[in-house]
Amino acid sequence: MSNEELAYDFSPLIKVYKDGRVERLRGTDIVPPSTDPKTGVQSKDVVISQELAVSARLYIPKSTTSAPQTKLALLIYFHGGGFCVRSSSSRTHHNYLNALVSEANVVAVSVDYRLVPEHPLPAAYDDSWAALKWVASHSDGNGSEDWINRFADFQRVFFAGNSAGANITHNMAVKLGCEGLVGVKLIGIVLVHPYFWGTEPVGEELTIPAATREYMAAVWRFACPSTSGSDDPLINPGKDPKLGKLGCEKVLVCVAEKDGLKDRGWHYSETLKKSGWNGAVEVIEAAGEGHSFHLEDPTCDNAVAMEKKIVAFLN
Repeated sequence: MSNEELAYDFSPLIKVYKDGRVERLRGTDIVPPSTDPKTGVQSKDVVISQELAVSARLYIPKSTTSAPQTKLALLIYFHGGGFCVRSSSSRTHHNYLNALVSEANVVAVSVDYRLVPEHPLPAAYDDSWAALKWVASHSDGNGSEDWINRFADFQRVFFAGNSAGANITHNMAVKLGCEGLVGVKLIGIVLVHPYFWGTEPVGEELTIPAATREYMAAVWRFACPSTSGSDDPLINPGKDPKLGKLGCEKVLVCVAEKDGLKDRGWHYSETLKKSGWNGAVEVIEAAGEGHSFHLEDPTCDNAVAMEKKIVAFLN
């Protein structure tokens, strides 16, 4: 049947049909905000921009319910999914943040940006920056959201994300370094299995099957139709003259041994060290694991070890 003809097939993420239909294969399992019975973490959804349809899910740890109250570090989280699937209400990300907020004792804002292909890049970047400006509007304690006013320490702000969300995290930190964000002191960023790419192979990328390498490049072209290609600074930080302006003091990069993006994470660290940026960068590698393993199996030893490392970084 003609209406079954595919325009794009990026399984296991998304299929787009020639008649315009979009079939998301991941991230459709969503959950409402709640008080998590296991950790006592509370969450709620807020609208950031009615006009752009940008929202966020806020999280506060159990410690906020007991007096006396001290301000907590603020984590702004960008979910992954190739810019085209998942959301701040996806079960995997919601469960992940409940655990991380509890362990690290932080306030978190999980940004829900618009997705590709309905909203091609730079929409996700624009939405994420709008979310950061909204969060910053609380730095004087007079923002629209009481949880952020009361509990967030704007002198201890962190960004984090996985995969495409790690790409957004990096690009937001560069933008903050170049343009500033009033009231916000960004201490560090966490890049988990970051989605970066480039035309020149790095590390052991030539040992990756050609079809996998083409998939990495093609997802980017699909997400950002206006791109110059895989050496666009948005996907290849090594080509960004602004890299040295990264607006934080420290960076933690988490990679996984069996992830096709692993070498990009290591390469990012090496490039950052040579860029003139004067912060500290560390890379940790999980042996035997694949891309986003920590979301699929959050209680495995490597996921627990990675969480401990991130918790220490946030504190």
